[in-house]
Amino acid sequence: MVITPDILDLPCRLQNGVKCFELVAEPVKREILPGLYINEWGYNGSIPVPTIQVDCGDCVNIRVTNHLTGATSIHWHGLDVPNMMDGVPGIEPSPKIEPGELPLREHICITHMYHTHVNAPIQQMMGLGGAFIILNRRRNNSIQRDYYLMLQEFYVKGLMTREITPGTYNFDPIWHEFNFYTINGRCFQYPNPLQVKMGENVRIRLANLGHDAHPIHIHWHLFVVSASDGNIIPTPNWLITLHLVKHTTWNSQQLTQKIREESECSSLLPIEDRHKLFFF
Repeated sequence: MVITPDILDLPCRLQNGVKCFELVAEPVKREILPGLYINEWGYNGSIPVPTIQVDCGDCVNIRVTNHLTGATSIHWHGLDVPNMMDGVPGIEPSPKIEPGELPLREHICITHMYHTHVNAPIQQMMGLGGAFIILNRRRNNSIQRDYYLMLQEFYVKGLMTREITPGTYNFDPIWHEFNFYTINGRCFQYPNPLQVKMGENVRIRLANLGHDAHPIHIHWHLFVVSASDGNIIPTPNWLITLHLVKHTTWNSQQLTQKIREESECSSLLPIEDRHKLFFF
């Protein structure tokens, strides 16, 4: 099972063999630092939004309720679904989600995202996006830790750069001079640590829903990138830093003496000392 620190998984109910999920798009207040809140948009009261986890071969039904003031949609980033379900109104025949409900069902059978695609630059920056992970449990036995990290950035109105004053603030979703950066909705040093043990195989999945690219460096460790947007990279590349461009997901892991192939879009590295850590 993938762990998204500080973010809950979206629960489901099983009905006639179908995994049924409920998403509610609504205004959300998020604490990014102790006592410092920003007003955003999210799903089910969360920002970043809840992580959806399913298994290969699952039949999935996702019902969306819109409690925002305008129309929205959900695009299943990197997933092959019929155009009517792809959630890109104006380009495809998929409808907007007006206040009300839209059932989506598709037999789907790996790291993806789901996010809005109506007035996308604003609604995505407001927080309408999260993880959609398809697991293949038969191929995950060699992974002991599996983490998901979502990167976002915000320009919070009323606070200067490096100013931290408790309160509740709005932010400007189209301003590019950001003053707060978050991992899973929390600023440094507020996120929970990624705990691992010596000898474990660890995967870290990264996603960037913001405007800016972010170099990702794991101090004291090399790692390999093994997948992008759910697509396997046949020959993983050794890296010191990953340039995480906007609107993408990446799988990477650190290796020691040799890369052990893991067929669900990851490469592995056992953690044996401070020089041996691996991600994605």
